[in-house]
Amino acid sequence: MPDQALTADYASPTSIHTFTASLPPLPSDPKAQSVPEKTAYLSSLRAGATQMQAEINAALTQRMEDDKAVAATGKSGVHDEKAEEMYGEEDTEEDG
Repeated sequence: MPDQALTADYASPTSIHTFTASLPPLPSDPKAQSVPEKTAYLSSLRAGATQMQAEINAALTQRMEDDKAVAATGKSGVHDEKAEEMYGEEDTEEDG
C-alpha cells in the first residue's frame, strides 16, 4: 500500500501552498486490522491534523503580517483597489 498523507491546499490570488502530514499505512483488508492498529492510526491522524492546523495557522499569521507591512507602506495593489470598489457586488469578469 502506498504511503498515506493528510493534505490541505491553500490558494490565494498570489500563491498556492500545500500542507502535508504523513500517516502510517493501514492494512487494506478491514479483517486484518486489529483494534490497537486502528487506534494507533487514528491517533496518528489526530496528531497529523493538529500539526497541520498549527502549520496553517503559522502560515496565515505570517501572511497577515506581510499584508499589514505592505499596507503600512501605503502601497495598494490594483486587485485590492478593485475589490474595494466592487465590495458587495458580483465581478462578472472573474465569474468567467
